[in-house]
Amino acid sequence: MPDPSDHTLLGAAEIRELAARHGIRPTKQWGQNFVVDGNTVRRIVRVAGVGEDDTVVEVGPGLGSLTLALLPVVGRVVAVEVDPALAAALPATVAKHTPDLVDRFEVVEADAMQVTGLPGPPPTALVANLPYNVSVPVVLRFLEHVPTLRTILVMVQLEVAERLAAGPGSKTYGVPSVKAAWYADVRLAGTVSRSVFWPVPNVDSGLVALTRREPPVTTASRQDVFACVDAAFAQRRKTLRAALATWAGSPALAEEALVAAGIDPRTRGEQLDVTAFAAIAAARPARS
Repeated sequence: MPDPSDHTLLGAAEIRELAARHGIRPTKQWGQNFVVDGNTVRRIVRVAGVGEDDTVVEVGPGLGSLTLALLPVVGRVVAVEVDPALAAALPATVAKHTPDLVDRFEVVEADAMQVTGLPGPPPTALVANLPYNVSVPVVLRFLEHVPTLRTILVMVQLEVAERLAAGPGSKTYGVPSVKAAWYADVRLAGTVSRSVFWPVPNVDSGLVALTRREPPVTTASRQDVFACVDAAFAQRRKTLRAALATWAGSPALAEEALVAAGIDPRTRGEQLDVTAFAAIAAARPARS
């Protein structure tokens, strides 16, 4: 296994120089904030717990800060980049900093929300500094469409990180929390200062670790459970009897499903875990 210390990482000056050379200006449209601190990307790789047996998919590699930290540690990195200029620049950066590891790397120019397949061995881990504006949809999409993913470690806006990792009863618990919990055990794995980015965002970031596990045992489909979750949180202040009325067909049918699932109809959605929602979805009376 190569020694990570034998390979150089990108510093703030080189990141700015690379961006200027390739005519890249960070855009709000794609939520681009580049990590300029080597210790931060090393920390992400360490917290991700990935190793030489892992094929890692990296979404939004940008100029390659995290890519260069991953390559000496893992078996393969497939980077998915939507920005054509960044996708074109990345192979040369990899060749310069990790010339002996270029065969471990491949870049795919694509929108991560549209990707249906990736080249090479199926990925076992997703490790990424995700653009703030698509972080939750990307995580949920890859969990749904890439069943070989065992672990995910993403850096996202701190508020989003807290929401993903929240448990029932907390103020930040909501739809992302429940849907992520369908697929995985989720935890907040650390915080990251805004000062390690260029340009500096106006919020701090958080690391979220997800470890895949089997979904709750239920006769309902994932789509049915997620529809129930969406309905429950669409009107947070309402009791589930009221919030699920349209989803179930009427308040009375919602109450029937809740009672059958062993849940007090006066309960609110933010009090329930994913297993409870799976039970409610399974208990919804069939519509005539």
